Amino acid sequence: MAQSLELLLIQFLMPDNDARRQAEEQIRRLARDPQVVPALVHHLRTAKTPNVRQLAAVLLRKKITSHWPKLPLDSKASLKQALIDSITLDHSHPVRRASANVVSIIAKYAIPAGEWPELLPFLFQCSQSPQEDHREVALILFSSLTETIGATFQSHLNNLQPILLKCLQDESSSRVRIAALKAVGSFIEYVNDGGDIVSFTRQVKMFRDFVPSILNISRQCLANGEEDVASIAFEIFDELIESPAPLLGDSVRSIVQFSLEVSANQDLEINIRQQAIQIISWLAKFKASFLKKHKLVVPILQVMCPLLTETANEDEDSDLAADRSAAEVIDTMAINLPRHVLAPVLEFASVSFNHINPKYREAAVTSLGVISEGCCEHLKDKLEDCLKIVLEALKDQEQMVRGAASFALGQFAEHLQPEILSHYANVLPCILNALEDPSDEVKEKSYYALAAFCEDMGEDILPYLDPLICKLVMSLQSSPRNLQETCMSAIGSVAAAAEKAFTPYAEKVLEMMKGFMVLTSDEDLCARARATEVVGIVAMAVGRARVEAILPPFIEAAISGFGLDYSELREYTHGFFSNVAEILGDSFTQYLPHVVPLVFSSCNLDDGSAVDIDDADSVDNGFGGVSSDDDANDEPRVRNISVRTGVLDEKAAATQAIGFFALHTKSAYAPYLEESLKILIRHSGYFHEDLRLQAVISLKHILTAVRAIPPTHADVQEKQKDVLDTVLNIYIKTMTEDDDKEVVAQACMSVADIVKNCGFAAIEPYILRLAEATLILLRQESSCQQVESDGEDDGDIDHDEVLMDAVSDLLPAFAKVMGSYFDLIFAKLFDPLMKFAKSPHPPQDKTMVVATLAEVAQEMGSPISAYVDKIMPLVLKELASSDATNRRNAAFCVGEICKNGGAAALKYYGDILRSLHNLFSNSESDDAVRDNAAGAIARMIMVQPQSIPLNQVLPVFIKALPLKEDHEESMSVYSCICSLLLSSHPQILPLVPDVIHVFAQVVVSPDESDEVKTNIGKAVSHLISVYGQQMQPILSALPPAHANALAAFASRR
Repeated sequence: MAQSLELLLIQFLMPDNDARRQAEEQIRRLARDPQVVPALVHHLRTAKTPNVRQLAAVLLRKKITSHWPKLPLDSKASLKQALIDSITLDHSHPVRRASANVVSIIAKYAIPAGEWPELLPFLFQCSQSPQEDHREVALILFSSLTETIGATFQSHLNNLQPILLKCLQDESSSRVRIAALKAVGSFIEYVNDGGDIVSFTRQVKMFRDFVPSILNISRQCLANGEEDVASIAFEIFDELIESPAPLLGDSVRSIVQFSLEVSANQDLEINIRQQAIQIISWLAKFKASFLKKHKLVVPILQVMCPLLTETANEDEDSDLAADRSAAEVIDTMAINLPRHVLAPVLEFASVSFNHINPKYREAAVTSLGVISEGCCEHLKDKLEDCLKIVLEALKDQEQMVRGAASFALGQFAEHLQPEILSHYANVLPCILNALEDPSDEVKEKSYYALAAFCEDMGEDILPYLDPLICKLVMSLQSSPRNLQETCMSAIGSVAAAAEKAFTPYAEKVLEMMKGFMVLTSDEDLCARARATEVVGIVAMAVGRARVEAILPPFIEAAISGFGLDYSELREYTHGFFSNVAEILGDSFTQYLPHVVPLVFSSCNLDDGSAVDIDDADSVDNGFGGVSSDDDANDEPRVRNISVRTGVLDEKAAATQAIGFFALHTKSAYAPYLEESLKILIRHSGYFHEDLRLQAVISLKHILTAVRAIPPTHADVQEKQKDVLDTVLNIYIKTMTEDDDKEVVAQACMSVADIVKNCGFAAIEPYILRLAEATLILLRQESSCQQVESDGEDDGDIDHDEVLMDAVSDLLPAFAKVMGSYFDLIFAKLFDPLMKFAKSPHPPQDKTMVVATLAEVAQEMGSPISAYVDKIMPLVLKELASSDATNRRNAAFCVGEICKNGGAAALKYYGDILRSLHNLFSNSESDDAVRDNAAGAIARMIMVQPQSIPLNQVLPVFIKALPLKEDHEESMSVYSCICSLLLSSHPQILPLVPDVIHVFAQVVVSPDESDEVKTNIGKAVSHLISVYGQQMQPILSALPPAHANALAAFASRR
């Protein structure tokens, strides 16, 4: 075989393609025989040309896995020795590298079996050899072996550290330094805390010690133009950042400094600068506390903000442009470090906005736009100043500045709600002017800003409705296709805000959309998708009565769009069907047979995952053909996974549609429940959080549909129990194991709804596990709450609005269905909840706690008395908070504590009354706070009237009425007064004229319930029957409409 194989190897390397193909076929046939191994070994050591020797090694690597177990011991020994000889004696670097790869494959099987004990000692010896080639190949092998027997090296890492460090500092050979660099990167993933703490700590220190040498090599390589080597260093830093082990330590400062140097160096290639910028981005995303601890936020922004002013070269990929990458870093930092980012960016924007260079003015408004999402809560306080800059920039003579201003305004409109809406009088005219801009780019961004701004305006949009629609309709008729798409988005937002007021424009707009919904050319399908979305939004706005009769042709056009094979169109069409289902309710049932299969089809689509395989030998060296046989045991290294996001969005929209169909058609959805549930179960564990989120939402709707099925058959109730079991088990797992906060928050909200809707009997088997999951979240121990830690608390905590508000809502839900029995569970949850009210938690956390305690007290009742002494100091302090929301929640809480706390609350009455008195003074500007304070007083009077100085309290209490904003307090407040009147309490009688005046306003208010008004009528009737003559002048003094309304309720029986 050896002789024929040699000829075939030579033939394979010939330029003649036919000869190559013939050789490949025969090599593949010969390679099935184990005897090919000694033949290849022979050529590896004896072939005269390096290419033949390298090809022999490549073939060995491909086939050794399947043949190794069949080889006799002497053949194995010969093979191992030949490889060692090749590695140490061959003069060709590619041959040595290919032989090292074979060693790596064999070691995977031989080392664990004890068949190659001399390999590692040999490598250690080689790595310290005076010969450069030996040191280099040993390091290459160390790297290669980590792919097959990486875990074996853990016990050797301490011995390897000085060798690697010495090689990193090898001044005589850049090749050795580079090989050492790669080796260090290969070992990072094998540092873990699974072993003893001493060994782990030593390994962590070892990698931190490598960083200075890695930086030195990188700087040398950049100076020599070897940017590809410096790129390896950034890959290592990436691994250090992503490692679960705390490998960064204080080295983060030097890594950031180096990354900033490279980022700012315009003489370097954009690819290496992009890598450096990406390191900063990863640090901001995954190691934010390190940047705070080492005071690196400002130095980073001092480099990133000026990068926004950089102009990309025409031949550069715009996605890699430094200004775009810097904007992404600033955005990431704002999301993860909001309070630290705001001031430096505002300073940059304020200074740059007046710069003579338009690129600086563009950077100023861009920086404000990109921080608006992350810094939204902090930026709201500076909104007026920031808007001034952005609106001024909309008038700039340079197009690039106006475009950036339009973008920033859209970001403000999207993220600074609802505060931005109060500025509509200044903002809307500016946007309308920008729609007339000569630049299509500015127009497009202005449509985006208009869409984002108008969506939540509500009735404030009405004065602008006619000019807006006229302008948008005209633009839609005359604009190019890309502007038509954003224009349609703006029309949809205006319709959503205007609701029924959009009715006069609906027919015209829908007729225009019909024209877009028949387009079939590829370049028009995006516009068709947007038009489909707009029809659904307009239909939702004007309501079922106006559109039901005209919807069928639109539904038909939407269904026909699925034949065009365009993912975005299918995505928007699923959204359209979701809207139509909501509009039509059970009348949507007729469309289910047509649309459900389309939804299922999208849900079952291949998402386009693509795996990038690292197979360097066969690709880089042109030997791909010899590996085309199916060798199942050859395990190439997976390097990267990517997904087509268009299909992902489509699947998410389809998953959402399943939930809407089930929710709005209820029992009529029964034929599709089983398949829907299978899809949602699968999607609840999907790798991407967007799809998991929609699955979690839709699972609750599926449960709603199942519970709506009439129990005409015995198996229906069993099916309902099974679905409840499936849904709750998924939610419990999601709460503790999902790594995305928004998904976990949605699971919590769904659990709270299910608990309240299904009642205690249904959820009793799950209550302990639900409570345990809630406890884990309150302790911040769930998967989604795991963040990096350097072992120090930096005292900087932001309110986790997305997650913790949802978690805290679980407690009142449990209390509502369990009543006093909730106390057993609440006892375990109380202390973890109260920690959120302690320093350094922000005010939002404190009011979250107070609101939760209030609702628990309301639902749990008397067992709250055991907690009064721990709760009351917090609540009294919050009554004096500078934040109105905190005062409001504290007032509500103190009322519920007094109502249900019994004797335990009595000793605090004096302090409570003094604190509440301040909320009735003229200095209290918030009506809702005063309403809740009135509710608290009412509850106190109802349970302990003898403990209240009514002669002092009642005049202040009644003067604050009627309630102006929080009408949920109406029943408590007015029932209290009615009770005092019905009992003819002496302290209320002198105040009857004032009370009647209040009552008259309540009975004509559209905001008050009929029940409240009826109770008032009974009290007034009692007064008239007891004090008839005295009441007459009081009633006569009322405005006629008020007097008549009061008389009408008083006469009811």
